[in-house]
Amino acid sequence: MTDTIRLTAAQAMFRWLSVQMTEDGDRFIEGVWAIFGHGNVAGIGEALHGIGAKLPTWRGQNEQTMAHAAIAYAKTKRRGKAMAVTSSIGPGSTNLVTAAALAHVNRLPVLFIPGDVFANRRPDPVLQQIEDFDDGTISVTDCFRPVSRYFDRITRPEHLLTALPRALQVMTDPATCGPVTLAFCQDVQAEAYDYPLSFFDTKTWRIRRPEPDLREVEEVVAALKGADTPVIVAGGGVLYSSADADLLAFARKHNIPVVETQAGKGAIDWQEKLNFGSPGVTGTDCGNAIAAKADLILGVGTRFQDFTTGSWAIFGKADRKLVSINLTGYDAAKHGAIPLVSDAKVALERISKGLGKHRFADPDFAARDAWFKATDQVTAAPEPESVNVLPSDAQVIGAVQRAAGPQTVAMCAAGTMPGALQILWRSAAGGYHMEYGFSCMGYEVAGAFGIKLAAPEKEVVCFVGDGSYMMANSELATAVMMRVPFTIVLTDNRGYGCINRLQQECGGAEFNNMYKDSNIEVQPEIDFVAHAGSMGAHAVKVDGIAALESEIVLARDRQIPTVIVIDTEAETGPGIGGAWWDVAVPAVGDTDKLRQARAHYEANTARQRIN
Repeated sequence: MTDTIRLTAAQAMFRWLSVQMTEDGDRFIEGVWAIFGHGNVAGIGEALHGIGAKLPTWRGQNEQTMAHAAIAYAKTKRRGKAMAVTSSIGPGSTNLVTAAALAHVNRLPVLFIPGDVFANRRPDPVLQQIEDFDDGTISVTDCFRPVSRYFDRITRPEHLLTALPRALQVMTDPATCGPVTLAFCQDVQAEAYDYPLSFFDTKTWRIRRPEPDLREVEEVVAALKGADTPVIVAGGGVLYSSADADLLAFARKHNIPVVETQAGKGAIDWQEKLNFGSPGVTGTDCGNAIAAKADLILGVGTRFQDFTTGSWAIFGKADRKLVSINLTGYDAAKHGAIPLVSDAKVALERISKGLGKHRFADPDFAARDAWFKATDQVTAAPEPESVNVLPSDAQVIGAVQRAAGPQTVAMCAAGTMPGALQILWRSAAGGYHMEYGFSCMGYEVAGAFGIKLAAPEKEVVCFVGDGSYMMANSELATAVMMRVPFTIVLTDNRGYGCINRLQQECGGAEFNNMYKDSNIEVQPEIDFVAHAGSMGAHAVKVDGIAALESEIVLARDRQIPTVIVIDTEAETGPGIGGAWWDVAVPAVGDTDKLRQARAHYEANTARQRIN
């Protein structure tokens, strides 16, 4: 007879999660972020309290941002470890949906455990329940279905016997990796069941490295041998495969230049001569030039997002070929690419073996040298600094760059800084963290927190604008309480400067982005120093670039987060680099500015190639 143990469903869930291990002997689910409400406090709350340090619980301030911290943790751990997040039903659950979408777009593992309505339907409708007039099985957690890689609703205690292994299988499979949602009916959380003791045996989850189809390898090798000017586009899959060194060795052996996406930046040190920076909308001049001349584009672990491809207008050679190495056939076959479905590390090894000693001609190293001279100019501190001229975002980046060390990680998510950082930041290997799959405003503060939890030895510098900071900053208080130090550089340009520039580039008038152009009675004077200080952070406002550099250094000795506020101008972006981005311009309008923008738009759409 099978030995059993009688537990509530919630107790069983967390006991099982506590013994799911990585190959390194750590818990795969490091812990659980929790904000309790009536839908999870009695069942899940009791279970988490009972399991204690075997599966730690952390209290967040906002469901979305505590999930952002979990996502940043998983990204920093290169998907080798993850966290769980639980909320009550109703707004607690819907607050998580944005974070689930962010994790889905970025292919990152997070276990979402939102509370759900009563399976027995006795207290119907329960507080916060959304009722579907036509379908009695629908609840608010159905919102998670399109933004989860696996979704299940736990309506009986024994469902965990199959749902939990399926959840971890998805999260640890490099091809299906992404967020999992187990909506947990609140009465079921508290129900008891006799679970087999063997269900709680320790299990080690191994992340596989899928081998490529030999025919696909042969096709890719033949395509490369027939090329003259190939370029490698390195995406986030390079990092998740831990193929950084393999990519560098491959590029050097065959003399192929590399450009890095937002997710792939930092795979190769910026000083490597074959690293030509970034491609596309937020691309370097030398990177975009080499992309335009490429007759073969070898994507490694990239989704070929529109920013990477300049909305499919930068790879301009008429007879160019596209090759895509990816773990999923969905991504590998995009835009008519020659697919190679495989782990990146394995694929590069197989292709290199097929190429043998084949080497390509030198790329334009002079263009690369010229590019870095240009970046030196736009990131240099103003001399002398004028009290009447606000610094640019590029100058802020330059200040942090000069103060940075080998352990510095620059991170961001939305606004001006992601593009400026991809163009200008000189990343050491592993020194860059950008959430740009979803470009979610409000990720930055919580994301920096998550990075530091995952890599306490790193110096984490979070670039955030005033607009994004205002959207979500509350996990700063959590970081203070947990004594997790990182540095926030808060650039205040008094509005949404990035979108304001885009609005004008598309022929529009300045409207509803900067405070000065919004329908308000009084221009705000937000005291960010006082605000951050009220949450316990060390906060200071600096009056220029030299002071910013000094404060970056001073922050390293603190055991709490540091917030450095600096006023910046909003009119200019990075100042150099970049490419066209397909943002639809109205076909009819009353101004010459709009008509000119439409003509420019039509000229660029004519350059697009979708296959």
